[in-house]
Amino acid sequence: MSFVYRNAVVSRIPDSFAKDALRSKSSKEEVSLEKARRQHEVYIHTLRRLGLDVIELPADEGLPDCVFVEDTAVIHNGVALITRPGHPSRRKEVESIRRVLQKEFKLELYEIADENAMIDGGDVLFTGKEFFVGLSNRTNQAGALAVANAYPDYRVSSINVTNALHLKSLVSVAWPDVLAVGASPAAKKALKEMELKGEYDYEIITLPDDEAASCLYLNGTLIHCSKEEYPESFKVFEERMPDERRIPLNFSEISKVDAGLTCGVLLIGKQRVHIQ
Repeated sequence: MSFVYRNAVVSRIPDSFAKDALRSKSSKEEVSLEKARRQHEVYIHTLRRLGLDVIELPADEGLPDCVFVEDTAVIHNGVALITRPGHPSRRKEVESIRRVLQKEFKLELYEIADENAMIDGGDVLFTGKEFFVGLSNRTNQAGALAVANAYPDYRVSSINVTNALHLKSLVSVAWPDVLAVGASPAAKKALKEMELKGEYDYEIITLPDDEAASCLYLNGTLIHCSKEEYPESFKVFEERMPDERRIPLNFSEISKVDAGLTCGVLLIGKQRVHIQ
């Protein structure tokens, strides 16, 4: 069953995160390392609360973005595509991820041979039925081709991403067959392309804030933005989904570094799933 997971991999936040993590936003708000770590602790606790066995990797001071493990691999059906992050400073992040996925979970690893390929996991959206890969400043067509090669049983569609770091900065899965999408022109443009290229139809939840579209659905529960961060988007989730099926989470300090709720975890499924 899609979106059912047993294990997760996260990384601790290094001291270098506050000053040296990559930022594309025009805002250069100061990041409180203490507050970011408190929010991250709640994030990890929430994953465990939902039944996941969480492996915590130590912080790497030489890799200030290492907490964003989502970008280092794409995992599905027992196969882990080891990515080739689009920013050169992040390439070494895959090394520790590769080791843990192979040693702890015995996953089949798919390595990208094309040195021109770029792909961040944040650009790869799996809906439970098909893949969409964002073509952004961090992911190119060769990277999208790697997804198609790693998961040949699934349709893989490339989607142009503008004015956003990743595809999942604009759209993510809210629950099965339902997509949460921001309201900006960039989000609407991406969604329109997904509807044209995709094989399946999805229910759409439109959120006033693009940032709130980065939500995390797993084990029957939606983790989404807090009321303090995005009150209008929070209200949409509140109206659309029962309380017992959702957990609001404040990611405000970490999100100052172009991050959403999907960014901080690699999820490993309970079993291999084969489409019929």
